Amino acid sequence: MIKTMEFTSDGYRLIGTLHLPEALPAPMVIGCHGLIADRNSPKQTALAKACCRQGIGYFRFDHRGCGDSRREFDQVASLPERSRDLSDALRLVRSLDACSGDLGLFGSSMGGAVCLAVCDTEEVAAVVTFAAPLHSRFSPAGDHPLSSPFDITGSMHKVKNILVIHGACDEVVPVSHARSLYEHASRPKKMIIQSGGDHRMSDPGHQSAFIRESVAWFANVLL
Repeated sequence: MIKTMEFTSDGYRLIGTLHLPEALPAPMVIGCHGLIADRNSPKQTALAKACCRQGIGYFRFDHRGCGDSRREFDQVASLPERSRDLSDALRLVRSLDACSGDLGLFGSSMGGAVCLAVCDTEEVAAVVTFAAPLHSRFSPAGDHPLSSPFDITGSMHKVKNILVIHGACDEVVPVSHARSLYEHASRPKKMIIQSGGDHRMSDPGHQSAFIRESVAWFANVLL
């Protein structure tokens, strides 16, 4: 079952897509897209379908300023604002009768930083990140800079049950971010560095491995 849902964060109307497996209630994963992407990214839609096949629900949503959650992008592109989006998405999913209570997070690029940031205050069972930056001392989106700087390295010891995936040749977020995240995170943890991998995960083989490893990680923790 797939349904469109709406919720609010700081008064902004946000749009999301909920994927439900056949057996309910079920654990859920919430996905966060990159800085200038949206909820319909190929990685997220493929991961949502694969999670459902394993009996795990998935909720992917557009952050304020992106996709169907339209606002002036330059005014709403900070890490704190996106973290509040995710916290409100967590509250929405927790309130659903279809949710068994166990929640995981997936974040790609800036979405990964958002997932890591909310782990400081939210209880989540498992996390998967791809190409997640720990600080903003890089250029994540060329003509669309972040509206404020951030550095979340110091709180990464609070993150556990995390699978860290990153391309070895990422041209946007250096692979050193993944190594630092893995070093600082608490166990259980796992890191996969994709040989020759780029920021867009353009290699089909890398995409397949990402889906396989991510679903296995979520299933091991959530089911």
